[in-house]
Amino acid sequence: QVQLEESGGGLVQTGGSLRLSCVASGSIFHIVAMGWYRQAPGKQRELVATANSGGGIDYADSVKGRFTISRDNAQNTVYLQMNSLIPEDTGVYYCNARLYPRLGPAWDDYWGQGTQVTVSS
Repeated sequence: QVQLEESGGGLVQTGGSLRLSCVASGSIFHIVAMGWYRQAPGKQRELVATANSGGGIDYADSVKGRFTISRDNAQNTVYLQMNSLIPEDTGVYYCNARLYPRLGPAWDDYWGQGTQVTVSS
C-alpha cells in the first residue's frame, strides 16, 4: 500500500501565495517522479509541475515564473510554492507519484485525495 498525503490548500486573494506539501509513504521501492496536477470545475485534470529523480523539472506554461516545485527525496516529499496567484489557479490540486512499489514488477501512478485552492479576485 502506498499513500500520498497533501496539505497546504486554502483560500487566498489575488497576488497571494500558498505552499502545498505532499508526503508519500508505505511500501515504496523507488520514486521516479513526483508532481502536482489540478482540476478546475468543468475542466480536465492538467499538469501543473513535475520533478523527476534525476532533477528534471517541467511546468505548465501558465505557471512558469510563479510556481516552484521542489523535492526532499530523503523524506519522499514534494512541495509546490505558488506565488502571484490568480483566480485562474483555482481548483483541486492533486499530488502524483510515479513509483515502483516494493511488491510488484512495474511502476505505477499514485494520487493524493486532492486539496482545494481558491483564489479570490
